[in-house]
Amino acid sequence: MTSLQPGQAATLAASYFDGTSARARPVTLQIEGGELLVNGEGIHRRVALRKVQWPERTRHGTRVAHFTEGGSVQCADAAAWDDWSRASGRRDSLVVTMQQSWRWVVASAVALVVLFGVIQQWGLPVAARAVVAVTPLSVDSSLGDASLTVIDEHLMRPSKLPAAEQARLREAFAKAVSAMPPGSVPDWQLVFRRSRIGPNAFALPGGTLVMTDEMVELVGRDDKVITAVLAHELGHVRNRHGVRMLIQATALGGLAAMVVGDFSTVLAGVPVLLGQASYSRDAEREADQEAVRILKSAGISPAVMVTMFEKVAAQRSEAATSGKAAKPGEPGKPVEASPSGDKDPGQESWLGIAFASHPADAERIRYFTEAAAER
Repeated sequence: MTSLQPGQAATLAASYFDGTSARARPVTLQIEGGELLVNGEGIHRRVALRKVQWPERTRHGTRVAHFTEGGSVQCADAAAWDDWSRASGRRDSLVVTMQQSWRWVVASAVALVVLFGVIQQWGLPVAARAVVAVTPLSVDSSLGDASLTVIDEHLMRPSKLPAAEQARLREAFAKAVSAMPPGSVPDWQLVFRRSRIGPNAFALPGGTLVMTDEMVELVGRDDKVITAVLAHELGHVRNRHGVRMLIQATALGGLAAMVVGDFSTVLAGVPVLLGQASYSRDAEREADQEAVRILKSAGISPAVMVTMFEKVAAQRSEAATSGKAAKPGEPGKPVEASPSGDKDPGQESWLGIAFASHPADAERIRYFTEAAAER
C-alpha cells in the first residue's frame, strides 16, 4: 500500500478475476464515495460497496472480495489488505473482532457453559413441568403399558409369591393411601414380578407399581416396609416423573446436539447423562416427601423406610465380603455378557432401590429419620 497524501484515498495492489476465466490480472484498489475502484491495464471498474461481498476476515490466508454482478479481487498480502481496509474506513464486525481475540473466545466459551448449565438446571425442569401439565393422562397410561410389556420380556418373570401374600400386601398399601385426603392419590395398581435384576421396586407412568419377589423377601415380608417403599413409588406417579423425565431427556439431548454437534458423539451424550442423573435425584427427593406424607397419614412412622436401607446395605456388604457368586435371583450376582453382547437371562445383577442417580443413602436415611422425629 502506497503512502498517503492528505485527502488521498488508500491504494492497494491486488489481483482481479473477471469471473469468466482463471486469469489473474494486476490491479489497484481504492474506496471513494461509496464505491470500490478497480484499475489496471484495460480494467476500469467502479463497484458500489453495497454490491461487494466481504468474507469474514481470518487471521491468515488470502483476502478476497466478491462482486455480486460477477468477478472478484484477491490479495495474498493479508497484512497489507487489512491496513488498506482500515485506512479506507472499513471496520470488522463485532463477530469477527471476537473471533480474532482469544480473550473473547474464552469468555464466549465460559458464557456458553454457564448458559447451558442454567438451562439444564432450571430452564428445562420448569419447561418440562409446564409441558406435563398440559399432557393428557392417557399418554402416561400408554407409556406405562408399553414399558411393562418390554420389562416383562427382558427383565421380569411371573411372580412366585403366593396369591394370598400378594393380596395381603395390596390391602395393606390400599389401607395406608385411603387415609390421604380425597383426590390426592392417583390411580394405581400393584403387580408382583420375579426379577432378573435383583430386589427392586419401581413405578411406571400411568400408575403401575412393580414390586419384585426379591424385594419382598429382602425386607422379611414386612407390610409396613413394603407400604413405605410403595408410597415412595406412588410419589413418582403423582408427580408424573416418568413423562417429565422423557421430556427432559429429549430436550436435553437436543440442546447438547446443538452445542456440540452430532448427537451420536460421546461428547453430546455426556451432558445428557449428567443432566438426567441430576433430574432423577430431584425426582427421588420429591417421591420421598410424598412417602412421608402417606406414611404419616396412615399412622406409620417414616422410620420404617430406614429398615429397607439397612436391609439393602446388609445384603450389599454380605455380597461384597463373602466373595461368593450369588445364586440366581440373589443380590450381588453380577451381570455377564454373552458372546453376542446380550445379558444372560440366567444371571442376575444387584440394582436395588438406590441407584447411582438417587440421592446418597445416608442423605435419605437422615431425611426419613428426621421426618419420624417430627410431630
